[in-house]
Amino acid sequence: MSKHLEVSTRPAPRTRARGVGRRTTRIGRATLQLAGLAAVGATAFVTVVAPNLGAPPASATFQGSFAQGSVGSQSLEVSGSVAASVFRDGYTAKEAPKPEPVIIQAATPAKAADSGCPDPSAAVADAATAQAVALDLAAQRGWTGEQYDALIALWSRESGWRVNALNKSSCAYGIPQALPGSKMASVGDDWLTNPATQITWGLNYIQGRYGDPVAALAHSDANHWY
Repeated sequence: MSKHLEVSTRPAPRTRARGVGRRTTRIGRATLQLAGLAAVGATAFVTVVAPNLGAPPASATFQGSFAQGSVGSQSLEVSGSVAASVFRDGYTAKEAPKPEPVIIQAATPAKAADSGCPDPSAAVADAATAQAVALDLAAQRGWTGEQYDALIALWSRESGWRVNALNKSSCAYGIPQALPGSKMASVGDDWLTNPATQITWGLNYIQGRYGDPVAALAHSDANHWY
């Protein structure tokens, strides 16, 4: 059996010089510190501007310094000014107008208008003569005794047997109180002064509306008119 020479394939161990690796690490750290200081130095001065609504923007400056290679206190100096303007519309004051005087005119009294009623002064009343005329005219119709007495009572209430009796509120006129008085013109144009004309018209009215003086008087007693 032949012997073979065994050759080891393991890599030979490296030899490292003492102190070389440590120096490299220190150099890297120093480089980083210098870069940091350069960045701080580049940003050492900062300007801050804050806008202000409705006024010119306020300006302020910030100045700071840092000690190189150490952490220490900082100094801060701020200076600035803020200005604002307020504007208001102008106004003027006017004196209130004085009220105009109210003129009240006195009412002019109205003139009394013509009522249209008959004029009672145009006739002279004679009750006794009128009743005597009525006695004769009523008898011609058969109205005697009780009928004549009812006629006396009825027209005594209405007019007092006065030929010029006038109701001023209604213008009823004469012994029978015709309304209006001009209705009696159907008997005669002298209806304003003649008792016979008025009595004749009155008897015609009673006969046509009530039949006789007794019935006319009963209606007047119940209703106060006939």
